[in-house]
Amino acid sequence: MTPVSRALKTALVVGLAAGLASCGTVRRVLPFGLGQDDAPQATATEGTRISILTFEQQLAPSAGLAGRDFFLPGPVAATAWPLPGGTETNSIEHVIAAPNFTVAWRRKIGAGSGKTRQVMAPVVADGGRVFVMDGELTVTAVDAGSGDVVWKVDVKPEGREVRGGSSLFGLPVPSIGVGGSGELTGGFGGGVAVGGGKVFVASGYRTMSALDAATGAVVWTVAVDVPLHGAPTVAGNHVYVVDVDNQLIAFNTATGLQDWSYRGIVEPARIMRASSPAVSGETVIAPFSSGEVVALRAGNGQAVWQQVLSRTSRTSALSEVRDIAGRPVISRGFVYAVGHSGVMQAMDIRTGQPKWSLPIAGVNAPLPAGDVVYVVSKSGELTLVNRETGAVYWTRDLNDGLIRQEGGFLGFFDRTVRPEWSGPILASNRLILVNSDGNAVAFDPKTGLQTASLSLGAPAYIAPAAYNGALYVLTDDGELVSIR
Repeated sequence: MTPVSRALKTALVVGLAAGLASCGTVRRVLPFGLGQDDAPQATATEGTRISILTFEQQLAPSAGLAGRDFFLPGPVAATAWPLPGGTETNSIEHVIAAPNFTVAWRRKIGAGSGKTRQVMAPVVADGGRVFVMDGELTVTAVDAGSGDVVWKVDVKPEGREVRGGSSLFGLPVPSIGVGGSGELTGGFGGGVAVGGGKVFVASGYRTMSALDAATGAVVWTVAVDVPLHGAPTVAGNHVYVVDVDNQLIAFNTATGLQDWSYRGIVEPARIMRASSPAVSGETVIAPFSSGEVVALRAGNGQAVWQQVLSRTSRTSALSEVRDIAGRPVISRGFVYAVGHSGVMQAMDIRTGQPKWSLPIAGVNAPLPAGDVVYVVSKSGELTLVNRETGAVYWTRDLNDGLIRQEGGFLGFFDRTVRPEWSGPILASNRLILVNSDGNAVAFDPKTGLQTASLSLGAPAYIAPAAYNGALYVLTDDGELVSIR
């Protein structure tokens, strides 16, 4: 995989400060970690926030939690994974999946990532089939047991292209809805979701479609004004998706008509990840690239509350990228979300009042399970947090021993390569993540120590999905891997 493609996966940033352009590669300027100084202990209390404008250090474990055990629920069967986050709330605590942790089969499903395309869509599964979207916006239905292709549909509208490009440190990148005069064409983004016998497809080609889940036949397709960046969430009679202008659109699942929309603050700098809203009852939680987390009424789109997960770092200009790239998670009456610029927060779903905040920068969805919350930072640190207080049990450096220097000539102009991690998912008493080195790695959920590793054959930037006892991973080269 080229450095450009890898950089796009980590942060496709449009219009960053020109001073950063002098850096050799995107990786060399990414704000890995929150500083190197020893940190004082920081524990949030209910209803308050930690001051993080000057908190540039690593998190320190709480002395009061040293050696203390915590409760994790037992695994349950995942008989459906119809949405990018598994459920409407984006919350599944512990599943029965991949007990042997071995590859059952691999299936090439289409185009991988390249200069003008990206594999972004999370895997979904239901009705005995796994549904995936490749880098060229072709949707494929695969038999979950055998890996056989059942049907394949290209959702790119004929004669409809997304034009306009931008540059990332002088390198051409595909348009993501931000004005420009580049020559590049293409449309990527979006994702798939399943509900009511339909596969809903959001695309960067400015379309929202519904396909028949059994045959792949198009039920309806509607055009929108700008590319759809996020993956869809289906709840009730609506399918919710966020476009690149930070507009949340509620489409009617039966007709495709827009029932309502809500526009957040326009923010062109965003992370190349397909986030998706969370829904609980009549409340929709929408993440935006402006750092906003907004609660809306499902019936009419009226805003209920808003929080902004954002801070400015004195050591990294990329902290100005405020995107909520990981899915917000609703669990036990609270919303858990992580911002790219360095804020993780637990918020009351009714009022938005923060219960606690921590200085963690991430692009993955947090995982609340039992008494704790797992979260992976963009620097590759796995942190275990007490659900009630925000106190830290422990932090593990997933990249310990994996950071390396590549490229260059005679020792000059080389670049530091750090694996990028996606997940986690708690499956059959293992905490499992995938990484850009092409591995699925299992960790002890109580201690964070690595227990197993499995080669996927290619980089993976999308967290696994669980279905009928298996884990499914879509790699960056467009291969679907089943782990049993």
